[in-house]
Amino acid sequence: MNLENLKSNFERDGYVILNDFFNENEVKEMKNAGIELTQNVPVDAKTVFKTSQASQETNKYFMESSDNIGYFYEKDALDNNGDLMIDQSLALNKVGHALHRLNPIFEVYTYSEKVISVCRALGLIQPVVAQSMYIYKNPGIGGEVVPHQDSTFLYTEPDTLVGFWIALDNATLENGCLWAIPGSHKSHVYQRMLCNHADNLKKQTFQGIFPKFNDSDFIPLTLKKSGLILIHGRVVHKSDHNKSLLSRHAYTFHVYDEDKSKYSEQNWLQTKIGFKALYI
Repeated sequence: MNLENLKSNFERDGYVILNDFFNENEVKEMKNAGIELTQNVPVDAKTVFKTSQASQETNKYFMESSDNIGYFYEKDALDNNGDLMIDQSLALNKVGHALHRLNPIFEVYTYSEKVISVCRALGLIQPVVAQSMYIYKNPGIGGEVVPHQDSTFLYTEPDTLVGFWIALDNATLENGCLWAIPGSHKSHVYQRMLCNHADNLKKQTFQGIFPKFNDSDFIPLTLKKSGLILIHGRVVHKSDHNKSLLSRHAYTFHVYDEDKSKYSEQNWLQTKIGFKALYI
């Protein structure tokens, strides 16, 4: 793993691609763990993951996933009664947000020496993991993710948020790879999702206006399985609907530097068990 020029490239573009970050057996173990999650979905977990940026009452199940493992379906997987319309193995959008603490396999890879080496190369002093997700993007049903900045949802001041996006399948133009706008991290956080945790209803609202970008502004971040994409919290990125016959599984988590920045008390994701540092 060559980390030379990692920091300078990250600061220039707002993202970096590292090929062959994990080996074949490590990728297989993570993907098998993700598939196993689809076979053990609690019967009361019938929440659909939504990407729309509009004010809404925060779902209690979603909020509690900060310190738990939550299961979230694709919008086309359930009928109006909450019954599955497709096979359970293909129905999930994602599972999160504390996989890195509660699932032993994802904990091992999140806190691996490989990840620690990247954090050190980026100059992070005390990186802590805020959340983690297994994203399925299954064939035919894997939905679009609209353009956004991760710091909208996980705001730190100053902004030190970094996303780690690990490809467990080949990510291609056909199956919904990430697209990003190079250098877009040099702007500000256009929109923040604010949550009033003192309110029993826990309303979440969006502050600010997210601009409309042209498709030509984005470039595709195609990636072979085992590769890693590092994404700055302010980089504008998206992914398309998976219209192919192939899955696009990924494991992703976010870190921020607790030494350099403060995590907002208005972020939707708050933890009772605490954020665990990769190192101090």
